[in-house]
Amino acid sequence: MEHSYLTSVIKQFEYYKSLGDKTLDRFTLKELQKEFEQDSNSIAIIIKHMVGNMMSRWTNFLTEDGEKEWRQRDDEFIDSFRNKADILDAWNKGWNCLFEALNTLAENDLERIIYIRNQGHTVTEAINRQLAHYAYHVGQIVFLGKLLRGKSWQSLSIPKGHSKTYNKEKFSKAKARRHFTDDL
Repeated sequence: MEHSYLTSVIKQFEYYKSLGDKTLDRFTLKELQKEFEQDSNSIAIIIKHMVGNMMSRWTNFLTEDGEKEWRQRDDEFIDSFRNKADILDAWNKGWNCLFEALNTLAENDLERIIYIRNQGHTVTEAINRQLAHYAYHVGQIVFLGKLLRGKSWQSLSIPKGHSKTYNKEKFSKAKARRHFTDDL
């Protein structure tokens, strides 16, 4: 199915990864590790948490509980990155684990029951849960990026004051079924 749920949700995950990628590209290690308040999460810590979650949730996704015994969630909130390359490697490792799991699924898998902390979810529910979780954290990453850059931040979406121009371009195209990320 060309326009199935799986195709759409993979594009959604790719979109959120791209927002994170574009934000990470703009900063140094020191900036990625900046905490604005004591005990707040830096971009690096948010990434470490996301990667821990991704590795736990998507490793053996259909056959094991999504909260693995080997996961040390509390340690995810302690920044142990030594350089930016370590951050990027971890970020990509988590996303690769997710995409590998999703790419093995077929439409008939969507109603299967999987478990996260012994709570049953359909595969669809589990995917939706993680999509919302990762979008939430990518939003935090982008927001922290905006705080770090201040007025020099370049928008990752429609910049303020440019909605009419953006809409004019979109409405200049014929109606057609397409994903909103196809033009990005």
